[in-house]
Amino acid sequence: MKRKSLIIASLLLAAAVAVSGCGGDKKAADKKTEKPFKVGVTAGPHAEILDNVKKLAAKQGLAVDVVEFNDYIQPNVALFQGELDLNSMQHKPYLDNTVKDRKYDLVEVAKSVNFPMAAYSNKIKKGQPIPDGSTIGIPNDPTNGGRALLLLAAQKLITLKEGIGVRATLEDITANPHKFKFKELDAAIMPRSLVDLDVAVINTNYAIATGMNPVKDSIFIESAESPFVNILVTKEKMKDDPRVKAFIKIYQSEENAKFITEHFKGSVTTGWTNK
Repeated sequence: MKRKSLIIASLLLAAAVAVSGCGGDKKAADKKTEKPFKVGVTAGPHAEILDNVKKLAAKQGLAVDVVEFNDYIQPNVALFQGELDLNSMQHKPYLDNTVKDRKYDLVEVAKSVNFPMAAYSNKIKKGQPIPDGSTIGIPNDPTNGGRALLLLAAQKLITLKEGIGVRATLEDITANPHKFKFKELDAAIMPRSLVDLDVAVINTNYAIATGMNPVKDSIFIESAESPFVNILVTKEKMKDDPRVKAFIKIYQSEENAKFITEHFKGSVTTGWTNK
């Protein structure tokens, strides 16, 4: 009888240890599955803003990992493939073009910031005419290339096919009275290519990264009415995720708006307040 009691006690003890062990393993497993919220950005201002958002999020218990890219294509590829939870690096026309061409299930969830595109030159000063036959560099991706052509058309340097909008290409130029030559280059290398060009139309995030301020250093700039406000993007199935909503609230907080205003001195503006 005594031996039987000892056996039962041993079995109960083993069961208790097993239950305790399973509980511990479950907690450890749960902890391992708690992954940081991964946000893709392009180098420059978007990355700088996200570093600030990361600090603000940490105070509210949301761990954010900032993944930096050097082009506009890979952040959407990585988001589509599930390597990111969200990205912050593009405007709506660019997203629309990507979704149409690649069939990605990506959606806008909030406005972020506005980067006015501008033209720069090492040879021509603001207010001076661009000499006939000059070489002008524009981004080689479809949306930003079209945006650059719209900027040149707004300055009455070229004429575009009526109603073409952001999808404009060099083939849509209907008048080039000054016989400008155009060179299409990757947007990220445009600032470095400025030495080989007469004029370069550069996205503000890449201009700022090389020390150029679009307000002070450009020869002309987009108007304040530009529709190219940047956006926060995620996958369709993630748009109502609580972490996405928490991230948006932090990004659009007064603390982050103050950082953007003070840090960029007017060259980057908050898109969600520009109604």
